[in-house]
Amino acid sequence: MQIADRMQLVSESITLKVSAMANALKKQGVDVVGFGAGEPDFDTPAFIKEACKQALDKGMTKYTPTPCIPELKAAIAAKFNNENGLAYKPENITTGAGGKHCLYMAFMAVINPGDEVIIPAPYWVSYPEQVKLAGGVCKFIVGAEANGFKITPKQLEQAITPKTKVFLINSPSNPAGHAYTPEELKALAEVIAKHPNIIVFSDEIYEKLMYGGIKFASFANLAPGLFERTLTFNCHSKTFAMTGWRIGYVGGPKAAIDAINKLQSQMTSHITSFTQQAAIVALTDPQGAQSVAAMHKEFEKRGEHMWKRLSALPKVTCVRPQGAFYCFPNVSAYFGKTAGNTQIKEAVSFAAALLEQAHVAVVPGNDSGFETHVRLSFATSMQNIDKGIDRLAEFLKKLG
Repeated sequence: MQIADRMQLVSESITLKVSAMANALKKQGVDVVGFGAGEPDFDTPAFIKEACKQALDKGMTKYTPTPCIPELKAAIAAKFNNENGLAYKPENITTGAGGKHCLYMAFMAVINPGDEVIIPAPYWVSYPEQVKLAGGVCKFIVGAEANGFKITPKQLEQAITPKTKVFLINSPSNPAGHAYTPEELKALAEVIAKHPNIIVFSDEIYEKLMYGGIKFASFANLAPGLFERTLTFNCHSKTFAMTGWRIGYVGGPKAAIDAINKLQSQMTSHITSFTQQAAIVALTDPQGAQSVAAMHKEFEKRGEHMWKRLSALPKVTCVRPQGAFYCFPNVSAYFGKTAGNTQIKEAVSFAAALLEQAHVAVVPGNDSGFETHVRLSFATSMQNIDKGIDRLAEFLKKLG
């Protein structure tokens, strides 16, 4: 069978590949410490699951309007208004099967062949793949490790060309766990404001996971005129530990939302019917805020602990996480070493050797624009964090 040429553009998700390798070892009885998963280790709060059970009992198993029931649109619009200061109406809201699906539909809705998309690096692995599928051209701006992986307004201005169609910003960030302050975001927003043809994709799915007293700010309201040309992405996955539920949502200009809905009507029609009532309850029940606060407290404690342990390792540097649940240490001092039969040349071979010999799973930074770094998720227990970093320390000691 001949496969479509476009599939040559797409790479396999390295994150999912690492998880699959780790799971295969676990099935063989190997004790693997997994730092790969980008999902909370907490269960979905009971009150949300109960709302879903009630929806099933009431027979909410049929088709709904595209992209969801009006009540969910209203709840999402209210969330944006009340928490983010974004005056979206229900007509400015759409949903999708998770944040990834929402981003893919948005790229397909606004990108024409040859359009440039500016993406700060390090970046989430799926951004470039989705841009390529939409016919766009990725233009990466490297955020220096010395600057906490953050790009500067000068870098952004220099990257803009007449072909620039989209600027994508993700704060707090996957994979590096860095977060821009409101002042830093405003400086970037003021650059974009001078270029009225640029659309902003603001990926805010980690908004509830900010550490060290840094305040969150939505990009769309940081400079005049940006509200009318910004798509704001969010989802229930990270905030409410609902990764498997696949509930994402977008707020933005009606023309873009209508275009995404047109795509949705020919793809999934709508998100799963009986999850929609649960999605409303997650956003509107006071227990939601309580659950988020409890997870935030634990993640901040774990992140600080992991960062201190990684920073104490010889020849390893690590930027302190300011959000999300990731550390992104630089392990390049060990490149050129040999581990067993593996010559360590960059992050992929480092991660492969670490998994094979120390049974610790990390995500190589190659597909995030940094082949010198690996990503570790602290969405796991403190016990696992210590066990895994103890093994990592022994592995590095053997490398010398």
